[in-house]
Amino acid sequence: MQYGTTAAGNPFAVLTAIVAPAILTNASSVLALGTSNRLARVVDRTRIVAAQLATFELGTADYQAWSAQLAPLHIRSQLLVRALRFFYAGLGLFAASALVSVGGSIVAYYAQPILFRAGAALAVITGASAVFGLCAGCVLMVRETQLAVKYLEEEAKTQVALRHPPQPSR
Repeated sequence: MQYGTTAAGNPFAVLTAIVAPAILTNASSVLALGTSNRLARVVDRTRIVAAQLATFELGTADYQAWSAQLAPLHIRSQLLVRALRFFYAGLGLFAASALVSVGGSIVAYYAQPILFRAGAALAVITGASAVFGLCAGCVLMVRETQLAVKYLEEEAKTQVALRHPPQPSR
């Protein structure tokens, strides 16, 4: 038995062209959901810090310690929003890539080589752009995670210092 080498004659080529973007679309969706949850946690933390600031006098050590948390929270929120943009762009581009692949397999069936080549080029461009968006979003998430851990350590040290000030030497 001989298998066709064209996309129209090879059901695995069509299946691969449709399934790969679908799996990557799912990955983008999961990453977007996780990123949205992280952003919600940063927003909640910002609200807690703002509420605590309202209870302290300006210039006190407590006020300064809580106030110092605002800038890192702002940076983290900006990184998360940028990552979300990349994940959503990747999600849309993967969906577009799957749709273009379906169209390309229909065009291949009807033996339209010019349309097939245009569709293949469009599928590769949308797919590659989607992968770039996914990777860029992941890089931003790694950076945000590093900052979250760094600022968590700094906050813990600050809270310990505020609760247990150094004792004068005797």
